[in-house]
Amino acid sequence: MSREAIYSALFARLQAAYAWNTSSRVLRHWSDVDAIQQPAMFQTQTGEVVQRITRQPAKLMMSVKVYLYAHSQTAAGRAPASVLNALVDAVFAAMAPNVPGLETQTLGGLVEWARIEGSIETDEGLLGDQAVAIVPITILTTA
Repeated sequence: MSREAIYSALFARLQAAYAWNTSSRVLRHWSDVDAIQQPAMFQTQTGEVVQRITRQPAKLMMSVKVYLYAHSQTAAGRAPASVLNALVDAVFAAMAPNVPGLETQTLGGLVEWARIEGSIETDEGLLGDQAVAIVPITILTTA
C-alpha cells in the first residue's frame, strides 16, 4: 500500500469531477482564494486509524476532508448556495461506485473502498457572497 498513490488517485478523481478554477492538496482559507479563483476544491488528509483483528491483515481507515468554495461574483447572478450544490453533486458523482454489484469505489483497485461518510458541513453564504462545504471521505485499505 502506498499512501501517496491512494491520496493522489483520490485527488485526480475529484479534480476531474468539475471545471475547478483552483484545485490543490494544500488547503487555503476561503478568504485567501479570490472570487475569480473559485469554484475551488482542496483535499486534506485528516487522520488514519489502524484496526487490527487477530489472524487478519491490519486495516487502515484514512480520513480526508474536501473543501469546496463558491463565490457569487463568479456565479453569474446565482446564489452562492446554488453553485455550491453543484460542486457537492460533482464530488458525489466522482465517488460513485466503480465496481458493479459491490457498490464500491476502489480508486482504480488501490483500496477496498472509498466513500463519502459523515456530516457534510456547509455555509451557504447567507450573510455574504462566499459559500463553503466540507465533505468527509473515508478510505479503507489493508495496512
